[in-house]
Amino acid sequence: MKFLVVDDEQDVEMLFRQKFRREIRSGNIELEFAFSGKQALDILGSTEPPDVVYVFSDINMPGMTGLELLDTIKSEHPQIHVSMISAYGDDDNYRKAIESGAKEFFTKPIDFESLKSEISTMLEKNKGK
Repeated sequence: MKFLVVDDEQDVEMLFRQKFRREIRSGNIELEFAFSGKQALDILGSTEPPDVVYVFSDINMPGMTGLELLDTIKSEHPQIHVSMISAYGDDDNYRKAIESGAKEFFTKPIDFESLKSEISTMLEKNKGK
């Protein structure tokens, strides 16, 4: 299963690769990274249908925000699960994200155990398909 991580902070890639090295090595997941909302949409549009099943996006990014990206993904690719992350656990962003169709909302620093649990559940559900 392919996951797309969207964050304007490029050091996030190293962190995710480190935290998910076992899952990547075993071939259970493949991680792809975009550093802007536009780049994320380009990646999603590069295959038809998109081979990404889960997008994990920061909310606060220059240009297209994570909430704008969420709206676009949900209107163009409703089958893709999207979770949002924010350095600010404010109720307004949480409410907007969930109302727009976000699967989960995480605050920084990311609780990787919680994220791994969610991904495990998705892997189990996809085994039956």
